[in-house]
Amino acid sequence: MDASSRVLSELAAREQALDAKIEAARVAARQEIEAAEAEAQQILRSAEDRARTLSSEHARQLDTEVQQIRAEARSRAEQDAQATRSRAESKLQQAVETIMRAVLP
Repeated sequence: MDASSRVLSELAAREQALDAKIEAARVAARQEIEAAEAEAQQILRSAEDRARTLSSEHARQLDTEVQQIRAEARSRAEQDAQATRSRAESKLQQAVETIMRAVLP
């Protein structure tokens, strides 16, 4: 029995050592998973922040372009209106002269 007791004792010691290694591996794996999850959360937050920043920049650029287009359109409309006024004044002057010649001998 002495030999079998030693074999059983040795098997129990090996089992305890394996259990300790398994538990250490579980702890290490859990820590790696937690670190990976934390890194993934950081990456996600960073990506969300970058997306918000890009969206804000795009909105500002779009607003600037819209303002520029409106200003250009307003300028062209004012120029067209002035040209129309000038033509109308010229034609009015011609009409007045034509009427004056027709009425006055």
